[in-house]
Amino acid sequence: METVRMRPRRQSGGWLKWVVLTSGIVAAAAGMWLGWQRLAPNNTEVKPEYGAAHPILFHGQVAEGNALVNQDIISLPLSFIHDQLGLKEEVYYEAKTGSIVLTNANKVLRMKTNALTATINKKPYPLRIAAQVKDDAVYLPITPLEELYGLHAEYNAQDDIITILRAGDAVQRGVVHDDADIRRGPTIKEPIVDRLANTDIVRIWGEKQGWYTVQSTDGVLGYVRKQDIELTETEQIKQRMESAPFTAWKVVGSKINLTWEAVYEKAPDTDKISEMPGVNVVSPTWFELLDGEGNIRSKADMHYVKWAQNRGMQVWAVFSNGFEPERTTAALAKADTRLQMIHQLAAFAQMYKLKGINLDFENVNTSDKANLVQFVRELTPIMHEQNVVVSIDVTPKSNSEMWSLFLDRGALGKVVDYMMIMAYDEHWASSPTSGSVASLPWTEQSLSRIIEEDGVPANKIVLGMPLYARLWTEKKDDSGKVKVSSKALGMETVKSIINERQLKPTFDADSGQNYVEYEDDGALQRIWIEDGLSIKARTALAKKYGIAGVATWQRQFQSDDIWAIIHQSLTKLP
Repeated sequence: METVRMRPRRQSGGWLKWVVLTSGIVAAAAGMWLGWQRLAPNNTEVKPEYGAAHPILFHGQVAEGNALVNQDIISLPLSFIHDQLGLKEEVYYEAKTGSIVLTNANKVLRMKTNALTATINKKPYPLRIAAQVKDDAVYLPITPLEELYGLHAEYNAQDDIITILRAGDAVQRGVVHDDADIRRGPTIKEPIVDRLANTDIVRIWGEKQGWYTVQSTDGVLGYVRKQDIELTETEQIKQRMESAPFTAWKVVGSKINLTWEAVYEKAPDTDKISEMPGVNVVSPTWFELLDGEGNIRSKADMHYVKWAQNRGMQVWAVFSNGFEPERTTAALAKADTRLQMIHQLAAFAQMYKLKGINLDFENVNTSDKANLVQFVRELTPIMHEQNVVVSIDVTPKSNSEMWSLFLDRGALGKVVDYMMIMAYDEHWASSPTSGSVASLPWTEQSLSRIIEEDGVPANKIVLGMPLYARLWTEKKDDSGKVKVSSKALGMETVKSIINERQLKPTFDADSGQNYVEYEDDGALQRIWIEDGLSIKARTALAKKYGIAGVATWQRQFQSDDIWAIIHQSLTKLP
């Protein structure tokens, strides 16, 4: 029998298994390598770069522009001072003359580009490095900025880093656990810009994707993992020690009771001025802007000062722009002409032992708004150094270009000691319609708007009240159209008209005033009366809003009883 031999079966697909197995091993190795690559930190060390020589680091960010460094003294660009530090209002630069004026509540520092001489208030202030213009950018040395605004600068010469801190800044600090790296970005794949050792201290400026934005003691800025930092105390950047701030004079237990003394060609005869019980400030119109160069005309009278002092009254002299707009524009436009006015006012204040300067700028071009504020900023510290109060007269808010819109009441209110609201001439001399000089609702609205809309503190506001009324004449012309004219009358003159014509005043609820009318020569005569009733209502507003006091325009319009009425209304309990 034949034996049949069976051929062994050949294993199929073995090579495929081998390929698959090998590929799996390679893929696993590649995956492990890629995973390791993803987890492995970047150990490359690089020098921190912030895009420019002498970069400025501020609040954990690289500021626009760069600083200058000369003899280890830092100079900061004006753009950084204005935009990042927020000192645009306080640091003034005049390109045409190179004048730079720095102001705060107590000091005015003046310097010029390329000059090592400067003054602080009226005293010399030497500089080691001058302000300069380079590549169309203005740079200011850090020293005066430290002097006036308490800036704090740190300079790391090795890494060429400048860190700027402001007085009063509160910065979170942290301590490093073991060792840690500051990286260029919030990931371990970013290169290292600085290495930190255990217990090193960093400033913490923010947080991003599980990393802190930090700055080392050398000023290097970057990112550290949150788990490597333990938060510690808050660093408070110290305020610069300043002399005690000026405190404006206040009336203990009462309020300011000021009356303006209109002085025209001749000084008032003080022997003919009746007693004014309760009046504690007189404000004579003595000083007036003479020309666009900043020269001032004076009508000051030392005899009047002594008369006021003997009666326990302060003298706050008025400085007016003469209500002449072009002259005003020229005088306010330049640092030198503003300084000319300031020097004269300081000399007058010292010469006549003044306790206050009252600014009365009216009929001013709206384009001069910022320059007027700058003048007041530059004037006020000089006056304060002489213990002189600074106040400014403002009109109620309206759309008038020359009489209202030029007044930046909010900015002025931050600088002056007192703001007088001239709440009169609701209906002015040439008004096309008859009406009250200052109705009670209009007066209250004038007061409240400046407090609420402009943020002027109530304790800085003095309410101006009229001691005059207008006699309105309404007469029809040949065409039947009513023509309106008026003239201002003092309180005693109005009383005389009422008595002579045996008129009986009636109360006008809309104005909150007494009112009379009568016929004369075919014309209707109308008077909204200023008297004890209207004055009491206005002084009640002073108490309602908690303002600093009241002022009256002007003394010569008085009636003999009005001072006692004002005084009693201000001092009696509500």
